Amino acid sequence: MTQLESAKAGNITDEMRSVAAAEGIAPDRLCSEIAAGHVVIPKNIHRSFSPRGIGKGLHTKVNANIGTSPSRCNLEEELAKLDAAVSAGADAVMDLSTGGDLDDTLRKILERSPVMIGTVPIYKSVSRMLAAGRTCVELTADGIFDEIETQCRAGVDFITVHCGITRQTLRVLKGCSRMMGMVSRGGSLIAEWIARNESENPLYAQYDRLLEIARAHDVTLSLGDGLRPGTIFDAQDRAQISELVVLGELAGRAREAGVQVMIEGPGHVPLNRIASDMKLQQGLCGQAPYYVLGPLPTDIAAGYDHITGAIGGAIAAANGADFLCYVTPAEHLALPGVEDVREGVIASKIAAHIGDLEKGMPAAWTRDREMTAARSRFDWTAMFKHALDPEKARRMRNQSEDKDREVCTMCGDFCALKTYARAVEEK
Repeated sequence: MTQLESAKAGNITDEMRSVAAAEGIAPDRLCSEIAAGHVVIPKNIHRSFSPRGIGKGLHTKVNANIGTSPSRCNLEEELAKLDAAVSAGADAVMDLSTGGDLDDTLRKILERSPVMIGTVPIYKSVSRMLAAGRTCVELTADGIFDEIETQCRAGVDFITVHCGITRQTLRVLKGCSRMMGMVSRGGSLIAEWIARNESENPLYAQYDRLLEIARAHDVTLSLGDGLRPGTIFDAQDRAQISELVVLGELAGRAREAGVQVMIEGPGHVPLNRIASDMKLQQGLCGQAPYYVLGPLPTDIAAGYDHITGAIGGAIAAANGADFLCYVTPAEHLALPGVEDVREGVIASKIAAHIGDLEKGMPAAWTRDREMTAARSRFDWTAMFKHALDPEKARRMRNQSEDKDREVCTMCGDFCALKTYARAVEEK
């Protein structure tokens, strides 16, 4: 039985107990939320690791993307990125490799990862075709589903599938005056396949086949946002909404089949529309867990999009987003390196924590309170412990000229806390 089927039957699994303990909630409450489709535990039956939950009432989770490209294939570098992401606090990692030995890369990542692993199977399907000197258009439905089943058998915990790219949603897209068209790599591949073959998207037309595969391995479906906006000027247009309506319908069918499901969201969204985007998804998709990229509330921060993503991510999390896909400083510019991955994860962890504060998560408020107490008593060791990036905080402190004194270099003997203490002590 899948986690969803077990929850519907009222059976609390070992995975549910583990997640409930980590979240500090009652197992029966968690079981009820999973049964309702509000929470997922992405954990393939073929893998053994400490699972994490995503969804309503749980701490906001963070995903990091890694993977090779045709122009940069270095397995050791990708494994170093995996280690860096996990060390920085990522709850999940997606292997988005499109170059080199794709099977070996995924296998090594699965073997090494202590967190859930996701993929976008269409990447590998198309990469195989191109490596054989063929085109995406020549890919068959069987080829798509064979790759999905192969990855599920290998142990992948969740897969992004662009089921909402249909002939109808593409017609809606053509009627929109978008500046950026499609920015989803997987979505655009499906769109090209539909256009050139003049056939319906197999992931939509044969959705029941997809559900059978996912159910057999308890793989969580992440319904991809192929029509997400790639600029703030395209946000919340008819194309994005039309796809979201389809995803909501497909999420319902997945739940009925006992398959765990979450919804992917934008993308580039103006600041004042992020909250409404979260509410829109909740209404259309039955409060399925929402997995968002960023969002990015401006398009001009090249080189600093991890900061842009953290700003948007904090607002998204505060308004109901459950799972933040990180954005690195290399976004839109290059394949991220190891340090880019680390910075991207930390930025998203900051956003997730701010969101958890707004959600009223007790553990989040406790951590801030303990940090405040440590700062008030100049307890640097405790400050490092409660910091989201202890390594950087410790390194910066140790480089300070005042590292052995109860002050920071910024204020030195002008320390406001010490001045205030003297002020209130004077008679």
